[in-house]
Amino acid sequence: MIPKLRSKNKFFRVWFCILILASFLASGIVLPVIAQQWQSAEILNSNSGAENSFNQGLKGYREGTVAGFRKAIQEWEKTLRLWREANNPQQESVTRNFLCSVYGNLGEYPQALNCYNQLLILTQTLQDKQTQATTLISIAKIYAQLGEYQQALDTLNQTFPFWETLNFKTGGLATLNEMAFVYFNLGEFQQALNYYNQALALVKPLGNPANIAAILNNIGQVKSTLNQFDTALDNYKQALSLWEEVIQKLGDHSAIHIQRGKGATLNNIGFVYANLNQLEPALENYNQALTLWQKIGDRTGEASTFNNIGFVYFQQGKLEQSLEFYNKALQIRQEVGDRPKEALSRYRVATVKRKQGKFEEAIAQIETALTIIEDLRTQIANQDLRASFLASKQDYYLFYIDLLMELNQQQPNQGWDGKALQISERAKARSLLDILAEAQGEITSGVDSKLLEKKQTLRQKLSALEAQRIKLLSQPHTIIQKDEINQEIETLLQQYNQILGEIRENNPHYAALTQPQPLNLSEIQKLLDENTVLLEYSLGKDRSYLWAVTPNRIQSYDLPGEEAIKTSVKTFRENLILPSKRMRQSLYEETGKTLREMVFPPLPLLANKRLLIVADGALQYIPFAALPLAETNSKGDPIPLINNHELLTLPSASVLGIIRQETQTRKPAEKLLAVLADPVFSSTDERLKAVVSKAIKSLSPDLERSARESGVLFDRLPFTQEEAKQILALVPEQESLQEIGFNANRETATSSQLSQYRFIHFATHGLLNSENPELSGLVFSLVDQSGQSQNGFLRLYDIFNLNLPVELVVLSACETGLGQEIKGEGLVGLTRGFMYAGASRVVVSLWRVDDQATSQLMAKFYQGILEEGLSPVAALRQAQIKMQQNETSEWIPPYYWSGFTLQGEWQKLPN
Repeated sequence: MIPKLRSKNKFFRVWFCILILASFLASGIVLPVIAQQWQSAEILNSNSGAENSFNQGLKGYREGTVAGFRKAIQEWEKTLRLWREANNPQQESVTRNFLCSVYGNLGEYPQALNCYNQLLILTQTLQDKQTQATTLISIAKIYAQLGEYQQALDTLNQTFPFWETLNFKTGGLATLNEMAFVYFNLGEFQQALNYYNQALALVKPLGNPANIAAILNNIGQVKSTLNQFDTALDNYKQALSLWEEVIQKLGDHSAIHIQRGKGATLNNIGFVYANLNQLEPALENYNQALTLWQKIGDRTGEASTFNNIGFVYFQQGKLEQSLEFYNKALQIRQEVGDRPKEALSRYRVATVKRKQGKFEEAIAQIETALTIIEDLRTQIANQDLRASFLASKQDYYLFYIDLLMELNQQQPNQGWDGKALQISERAKARSLLDILAEAQGEITSGVDSKLLEKKQTLRQKLSALEAQRIKLLSQPHTIIQKDEINQEIETLLQQYNQILGEIRENNPHYAALTQPQPLNLSEIQKLLDENTVLLEYSLGKDRSYLWAVTPNRIQSYDLPGEEAIKTSVKTFRENLILPSKRMRQSLYEETGKTLREMVFPPLPLLANKRLLIVADGALQYIPFAALPLAETNSKGDPIPLINNHELLTLPSASVLGIIRQETQTRKPAEKLLAVLADPVFSSTDERLKAVVSKAIKSLSPDLERSARESGVLFDRLPFTQEEAKQILALVPEQESLQEIGFNANRETATSSQLSQYRFIHFATHGLLNSENPELSGLVFSLVDQSGQSQNGFLRLYDIFNLNLPVELVVLSACETGLGQEIKGEGLVGLTRGFMYAGASRVVVSLWRVDDQATSQLMAKFYQGILEEGLSPVAALRQAQIKMQQNETSEWIPPYYWSGFTLQGEWQKLPN
């Protein structure tokens, strides 16, 4: 509820209500009691010069026109001077809030930001906590409009304590709404939707149609971005009906936020129709929105509609009209400092220039757009948000690549394909590149110890809450209980990532650590040797591309669009791994041939050379090792690609440059091999004494049920012990660490002693969490020797805190090579965690493989490294070939050997 106003001054009481309203207008949220005050307030009769001046400004403000706003600014600047002379900071605060909101309405964001910052100082002096909170929301909104999203989030997070202290929970509406807006612009659409739904749940009981309309409109925007156009249109129509209901009650001169809300909804309805190719209704709605924007002087809204009208004309092939509207939008966005939207307008202008055949102008526009996007990206401290932000801009990069490759066709041998490769690198794995560069510096150096303590506390809370979740899932529970604890975990993860962002921001060397530049063609070629060829893919909607690069040459190839490749990959992968299909050679050959012809054209450059593959999209899920070539063996069967080439993968070629930079001066560890294998997952494990097993028998269902709900059964992997023994037999005892059974536990896995070894081998289960990659990990012993349960989960956020400057980490577990797919960033999973921890090579799997087959493969792999002195990539190739050659073995089908891939460095290990 609204706190009671204690001031006896009638002027202050009325305008204090309006003051709060003005702050909430920034987020489109208006509290019902305040809204009533706004509509019923009459201009006060007074002989006071300040009050008279304020009233004159209010008249202009209520006109809702640009001229009226200018009049309001003139009068309120005068009012401020008079309040200061009268030493009346309360009324100065009221007036300044209105003045700031006018600057915001006019899209004059630098002036508005300066105004609100002065207001914030004033409210702090007055100890006016409520106005401080609403002012912070207004400041955050301006930061978001300027594309300074990290600043916006940091500012919004400051408001929550105010609402708690004031017991003014409804005030959190504006904060939630604005948080959602920021996450939406960062490409975190599900998170935005969560916040909007929370806000909607709060606002519905209040029965305020304007608030409900604002949030329904915002939810529609998220749905529209996710291409859920029918749902979005339904949300917009509900919102529009509510806006019109309010306007009917209040008349044509409704409050500015009502007019703005209706304009935004009309604009968004037009956008849906345009995407459904219903261009006439799209233009009709856009023109209605434009009339409203121009009436109230909302330049930001005007620019948005100009841009959208330009797109309709582009769809109609009316390029001159399209360019005219795009340029109108661009001019406004430059003038108001809306950098994210300026980038969008430049991208749109570039599409027209390309159609007109003006390639140089198109390149200039899209290059400027990408410069803006990449600059905005570096200002975001949270690496997850950096990744999602860039993912939401991948269309810009794909357009630029397509443009350059079109030029390459028209002007071959002019270097356009090399330039396109560089743009591909700019789009790929940028957050991974950042964190690997960050890992080389002391990111925690010079950081407040309290932040480091918070980080540690949150990690402990996450582990404890995950244990609670497992316990809950192991017993009867409701969907609500499950959703509640999952939401708690989600909230903690957000807090944890926020703390990581603050730690980065507080590091004095942060900027230098986190802005590594992607490599260009010549720099990539310097990383390669004469026996290595880079194959880099970029998948686009209509066309995809492949670049084959050697130290002195580059060749490029056009490939089919992403959807066709994705379908082929899905079929090939299913035929490799599904039990009902994987033994059928004909299915493997047929679907493999189709995929090979799509993505692996005849490449004269290869000639049995090592292949460094930078995959993209669906291609990250296939084992290139199993791709059947056109040539056949003596039996007439196609030869797998691995038989002719060493193969390794990387998220981008630039990542290799960072790995080399980090490892070139690093001395090899003193000892050779550490193995953690065959953990104890269950209280019924035969390795526990019978008496202990009976005493704790009730623990087993907990683990089994939680495992089933996670999609993984923590069955014992008995052959991993044999795997470990075969590998350790190749190494002198004093050079190895053997931790098997109970000793294969989380404490050992996180111990600093592992950094003393060159090779680390984990033979256990892996957990994959595609929604929250931080919760992916490895599973170690879940019970100790006395039968007591213990934390055996090593999560990705734990791995990031390890120190493992090792030459090789092998994850002999299921699906350890997978993770959450983020456009441009690739698969976010365990590999990047171990690379961050210091590993220069990681062996992972693309699916769950029989542990006996894995045992055989790993024994052959380590024999190649430790007995024959092969590099890890050569040893993996040899092991995979040997698995095919034993005719009496059941391990011949590619399912059993091709799922393991090596990521990272290929060069031979030092002696």
